[in-house]
Amino acid sequence: MEANFGVDQVRLFLHLLGATVWLGGQIVMLGILPALRSIGGDAPKQVAARFAMVSWPFFGLAVITGIWNMMIVDGEGNYAAVLGIKMLAVLVSGAAAFVHQRTANPGLKGATGGIGFLAALVAMFLGVAL
Repeated sequence: MEANFGVDQVRLFLHLLGATVWLGGQIVMLGILPALRSIGGDAPKQVAARFAMVSWPFFGLAVITGIWNMMIVDGEGNYAAVLGIKMLAVLVSGAAAFVHQRTANPGLKGATGGIGFLAALVAMFLGVAL
């Protein structure tokens, strides 16, 4: 079997990199949040702010390369339906994260954090299904 390296592989790599940092970073934040809270003070806010500085550009990378993918791939029928649901999940993930980052309301912060994370998981799953 011969390896194939070209523009398609670069596009897919960049898309997966963006999605991995976006979703993987959220998983890491979930894991370290209890430790940050035990440190006290504004440690959770400081780490969240630094995470946002890293994660948002990678979210943008995933969106841009996702649009690039849509322009290249000729999807019909079931493929187009799954792609549409995936794009909705990406939109929900980004919108929820945006609200999560900007609200001071603990209930809304928790809800939007959970919704954004679940939507990112759905988008990743559907991306693999495609």
